[in-house]
Order: sequence, then structure tokens, then C-alpha cells
Amino acid sequence: MTAAAGEVTVNGGGGTTGVRATARIAARVDGRGGTALPVLESDGPLALRRTRGSGDEARVMLVGAMSGPLGGDRFAVEVEVGEGARLRVGSAAATIALPGQAKGEAQYGVRIDVAAGGELRWLPEQLISVKGSDLRVSTRVELAVGARLVFREEQVLGRAGEESGRLTSRLSVWSGGRPLLDQQVGCGPGAPGGWDGPAVLGGFRALGQLVVVRPEFADRVPEPRVLGESAALTPLAGPAVLVSALAPDALRLRRVLDEALAELDG
Repeated sequence: MTAAAGEVTVNGGGGTTGVRATARIAARVDGRGGTALPVLESDGPLALRRTRGSGDEARVMLVGAMSGPLGGDRFAVEVEVGEGARLRVGSAAATIALPGQAKGEAQYGVRIDVAAGGELRWLPEQLISVKGSDLRVSTRVELAVGARLVFREEQVLGRAGEESGRLTSRLSVWSGGRPLLDQQVGCGPGAPGGWDGPAVLGGFRALGQLVVVRPEFADRVPEPRVLGESAALTPLAGPAVLVSALAPDALRLRRVLDEALAELDG
């Protein structure tokens, strides 16, 4: 059965297959030196709230109206930033991937498009993979030439003292029709062998990355370097840098990424 957004659907055998929900944001220059949000569309468990902005930047918070994603859920967030608009997106709390009554993998997709001269700062809270959960996250970012991006992604494998669920995450970032970054990581039970070995996570339980795209990096990109004990800054093949970090917990992971962003922001 095809599900409308926000519906709980039932398969032919009478089992719940999960919730389908898509939230949409569109940002545009408002003609008065600020950024308008002509589209701010919440759906089911994905609730969007506009908060007080700063200068010409609009701000939106993603507020979870229900638990999840659970097994079988299909969540999606679509963001479009127009030419010259500035948008910051955060979340009110961590996203927690949980096991559900429905069998099968949950999916969370993010699609972002930023026009020339537009800017997006994507700074949500962590994603926590709870024991017994199975979640696939897929994020695709399309940037026009001259667009700006700050994209932070943080994942925590299990709650305190708990094993991780299964988590597969793919992030692809394109600029001017060319790939800047395309990577995938799989962790937890059933993931490819070696994910917790010294060549991948090395026993750490919090992993994150920060992608910063700025036109001025085309002329002068920051030098590659090690940040602390388990993080590194790497220039990408374009006007962008990637900060990759591991940490024993979410608090220390955030500290590393915040320090890196503060340095890049100057």
C-alpha cells in the first residue's frame, strides 16, 4: 500500500509498517534585508518551528512530536535555500533511533538545495542509535556555485552503558554539479566487519563530521592538520573542508566540532 505523508500504514498481513512523514522548508530573500520562509511544512512526527533570527538569517527548529524513528518508519526533511537567503536549522533535542513493533529498517532522508549566494547552517543535535534499532540515514546536499554551507553531523552508538543499534549513514555533497564528498559508514550489529576496529572507530562511541563550503576557499583553503587526539581537518576537492572526529561521548565530540567551527569562522 502506498502511504500518504504522516500516515501509519498496514500491510496485507495486518502488521504495522511504520510512519511516513516529510517536512519541508523553503527560504527566500524577503526584500527588506531579511530571509522569509514561504514554506514551513510540518508533518506527523516532524514539527518545524520558526525561532528568533539574527540579522538577515532565519532560524528553524525541528521538534520531534513523537518518538522515533522506529522500525519501518520513513522520515524525510527537504530544505531549499534561495539566492541570497540565509537559514540556520537546528533541533530541540537529540534524534533517537528506537526498535519498534514493525520489523525492518527505518529510513531518514535529508535533501538540501542551496542556490548561488545562499547560505545554510545545518546544526541539529545528535542522532543516538539505541540497541535493537536499525536505521539508514541518507543525506544529499546540492550547492550552486557561490553557495555557502556549514553542515554538522553527530552520531552516538548506544545510550550510556548500552550496545549500539545498527546504523548506516551516507552523506554526499555536490557543488556546481561536481562531487565534493560522498561517503558511507556502517556501525553496529550486522554492519561490515571491522567497523569497531582501529582502522575505523577504534572503540569510540561518538563520531561526527563538519563540512564547511565557502567560495573564498577556492583561493585559500585551510591547511590539513590534526585536531586534538582523534580529529582531523581535510581540504576537499573544491571550496570546502571536512572535519572528521571521534570521541568517547557526545559531550566531547561536540566540543571538538565547536572548536573547529569557531576556528573556521575566524
